[in-house]
Amino acid sequence: MIQSNNHRTFTTLPPLSLYVHIPWCVRKCPYCDFNSHAAGKDLPIKDYTAALIQDLKQDAHLAQNRKLHSIFFGGGTPSLFPASAIGELIQAASNHIGLSPDVEITLEANPGTTEHDSFSKLLSAGINRLSVGVQSFNSTHLQTLGRIHSSENAITAIKSAQDSGFSNINIDLMHGLPGQTLNQALSDLEQAINLNTPHLSWYQLTIEPNTEFYSSPPILPNADSLWNIQQEGSNALSAAGFNQYEVSAFCRSNKSCKHNTNYWEFGDYIGIGAGAHGKITQDNAILRTNKSRLPADYMGRSKQARFGNQTTVEARNLPLEFMMNCLRLCEGVPAKYFTERTGIALSSIAPSLNKLAERGLMQDFSRQLATTQQGFTFLDSVLQEFVAD
Repeated sequence: MIQSNNHRTFTTLPPLSLYVHIPWCVRKCPYCDFNSHAAGKDLPIKDYTAALIQDLKQDAHLAQNRKLHSIFFGGGTPSLFPASAIGELIQAASNHIGLSPDVEITLEANPGTTEHDSFSKLLSAGINRLSVGVQSFNSTHLQTLGRIHSSENAITAIKSAQDSGFSNINIDLMHGLPGQTLNQALSDLEQAINLNTPHLSWYQLTIEPNTEFYSSPPILPNADSLWNIQQEGSNALSAAGFNQYEVSAFCRSNKSCKHNTNYWEFGDYIGIGAGAHGKITQDNAILRTNKSRLPADYMGRSKQARFGNQTTVEARNLPLEFMMNCLRLCEGVPAKYFTERTGIALSSIAPSLNKLAERGLMQDFSRQLATTQQGFTFLDSVLQEFVAD
């Protein structure tokens, strides 16, 4: 357990990312708890883009002379917006904050052929990484998940993106689906592997509050089946040359996601858009920002002083927040990051680290903060040691 410690000193600022939230989908999926809304006949593309740029201008001072390490367009379904609007937002980020020479710019795209502009236009607009929300290649499971695309749509979309010049593509897949067998889960992975993308996000379906699945829970595979799917799937990915670098992220050829890795390494990020969140190191404190959730209200704030609110994270809660992120990484993070990015001395959590090491759950922490394989498996138990008194 962690004792309260209100003394914080920051000697350096971490990398800075930008998250852009576009909250509309063709329809809401029954498992989704993100801030997303069914798109009407006409999306307010012009007004929402203008609001995003105004939001960005108001938050630009949070960059504190840093250029953007990465940009991520998430949702919702950002591919509902035309490439011209996406390009306008990228240009605004360049003008008001600045982009690092090797900036990673990701856009989430759904495979539905009516949802996106041509991939070549997105590439020209500045997108250099795609994350394609496939979820499954099984038609029955896609229907259960409320997805509007088919397996064929997904395969065609990914191949089209590759033909358009995208080499950095992530496929988003879920497992532990209602009625899913081990063979079906492995078949999904086999199809994804055969598409020869460098990155896979592969994670278990969880039932979240405020979703349709929460109100009417489907029957999921039992614990033994889930364990077998996880183990066999991880083995298949490893055999195909994918390295697991995070709880649910696998990559080839060092193509890890820079944006998400910055989250997990407790980096900073500005969040713009309806319901977007941000985390900023400023004035010897960690600030959390959040923007108004409803798109109409968010756009209505364009002429006001701010689009949302900000709060200061209490020092007593920082060890848990830091560990919840960095211990998701298989190799953890350099031990020096703890003090650099929380402003708290590493010695303040040494008793907890020693206790976990004695239980075989943490590695030696003199240079690196990382779990053992056993600790990675039982990560929730590890994190309990960092809950503030």
